[in-house]
Amino acid sequence: MPLESDPESSPDLPPAADDAGVAQALRRSLFALLLLGAVAGGAVWWFARDPARSKVPADGLPADLTPRIPSVRFTDITAESGIRFHHVTGARGEKLLPETMGGGVACFDFDQDGRTDLLFINGTAWPGATGTNAAPTTAALYRNDTPRGGPIRFTDVTAGSGLDVPIYGMGVACGDFDGDGKVDVFLTAVGGNHLFRNLGGGKFAEVTGEAGVGGTGMEWSTAAAWIDIDNDGDLDLFVGNYVGWSPELDRQVATQLPGVGRAYGRPWNFPGTFPHLYRNDTVRGGPPRFTEVTAGSGLQVRNPATGLPLAKTLAVAPIDLNDDGWMDLVVANDTVQNFVFTNRHDGTFVEVGAQSGIAFDVYGQTRGAMGIDTARFRNDGALGIAIGNFANEMNALYVSQPAHDQLMFADEAVQEGLGQASRQLLKFGLFFFDYDLDGRLDVLTANGHIEQDIERVLPGTSYRQPAQLFWHAEGPQSFVSVGPEQSGPDLFKPLAGRGSAYADFDLDGDLDVVLTQVGGPPLVLRNDQHLGHHWLRLRLVGPPANPDAIGAWVRVRVKGQWLARQVMPTKSYLSQSELPVTIGLGAATAVDGLQIQWPDGKVQILSAPAIDRVMEVREP
Repeated sequence: MPLESDPESSPDLPPAADDAGVAQALRRSLFALLLLGAVAGGAVWWFARDPARSKVPADGLPADLTPRIPSVRFTDITAESGIRFHHVTGARGEKLLPETMGGGVACFDFDQDGRTDLLFINGTAWPGATGTNAAPTTAALYRNDTPRGGPIRFTDVTAGSGLDVPIYGMGVACGDFDGDGKVDVFLTAVGGNHLFRNLGGGKFAEVTGEAGVGGTGMEWSTAAAWIDIDNDGDLDLFVGNYVGWSPELDRQVATQLPGVGRAYGRPWNFPGTFPHLYRNDTVRGGPPRFTEVTAGSGLQVRNPATGLPLAKTLAVAPIDLNDDGWMDLVVANDTVQNFVFTNRHDGTFVEVGAQSGIAFDVYGQTRGAMGIDTARFRNDGALGIAIGNFANEMNALYVSQPAHDQLMFADEAVQEGLGQASRQLLKFGLFFFDYDLDGRLDVLTANGHIEQDIERVLPGTSYRQPAQLFWHAEGPQSFVSVGPEQSGPDLFKPLAGRGSAYADFDLDGDLDVVLTQVGGPPLVLRNDQHLGHHWLRLRLVGPPANPDAIGAWVRVRVKGQWLARQVMPTKSYLSQSELPVTIGLGAATAVDGLQIQWPDGKVQILSAPAIDRVMEVREP
């Protein structure tokens, strides 16, 4: 697996630079970076920074106004369900940055049996490694064998699946790119990405080379999403890259913490990157064919001062921001501004992050953005974009302000209750979901620090951190922090949390949760709510080119209110949640209306369905 930097192919360097010039420029850059990083306090500041923007009022409510949080227990079933996966970092004490960033998880139905399976993404040993971590490790595929009404059971079917390829994996995106009805798998990684075609029968074949989606082989890719960017019906592929990285550059940066020694490098020690955008030109039934269209797409954002690539991407949220029927992209970047790419309907995008209010925080500063999700969480049409940020930085909740402009957002995390309570934690995975089936979307974050020895530098700050659950209440603020007294201790076990996703593994109507951690086992949590709330689950079947209808919207009318949910597995950090859409109905015993807005813009109106069931809807 090539991990060396190649100056001739690196997008981070001016195209006219020759080898000598590149070496000289690199030495100058490294000298400047080392000067900036030589002061040990600089590294400490990264962990403990307390910018002026954090001086905001607490977002708690007076005791007499705090709503009663429902009792919904999450139960750890990892071991009893058959999950034996353990994430491998390949770490040997060098503190190479990818080792602490973890891997994602995908909840998807690879065998089309109606039950959601699991795919855990893994690292492996670094090239040339010897010793206990030298054995090659791979992603792990678990088939869901849960009997209806029985306990959740998974079977490890990795061996011989074709996914058992040792790579230094990061993220995952699942989508049926060839329209054959079987969900394919794309893995992001350090040193080259991988596309696996689903052959059926639990078998996958790697088709990266012929598809042309492996990247340069010199990159560190993270977020990925299957979306139709040109409205031709099939799924194209967006791939975000984190930083320009190599082991040699990481060793030269040599980040230090006082009293600790070598520490994981900061993102600002490494150059920015460009993403990849691949247009799907696969003919149904033919070989995989993709064309890279990044250069002319408008997605290559440069630093205005240096002209070098700016992005340091960890997550992406595909969403039609302006309701024009074309998919846009919100990109979460670490320590540089977030991007908002609006679709110009001609294969190109324009970046409007600053104009939209999403690029920075309310003080005009960047944050360490990790995980992201979008939702119409208020059930009033307003769109929310939630982003989990670094420690000592609150979650962001950018909410659309339609009274001013369709593409104008304001960060309402503090007043909505998602801000101050999250500040001390380092947030990675984040998603909206309705865990108590009351019809209002809640928020869950997976948390964990990047530095194992952080407690020696910042007493009171932990490497392993509990997840954080926010219940969506009815009242003066949307979100209220939930604790073990309402949801049990298992959900709040301290983890070095990274990826997160949800699915109804046991087909009982409520949403179960899976959290990954770096260098350890995942946490699979069964939702044991018994509130008597009703629900409706919908599985959409689109046209052959996009049979899972990724990008469609489901709208259900309940007691005079429209609940809108998007079919979009890409969310959180490096992860994918299930495709079926779950609508919590609360105490409502009937649905008043149902609409499907398909990815091609067609709106289908259906008669009110029966509740507490899974409903399959095919595009007419």
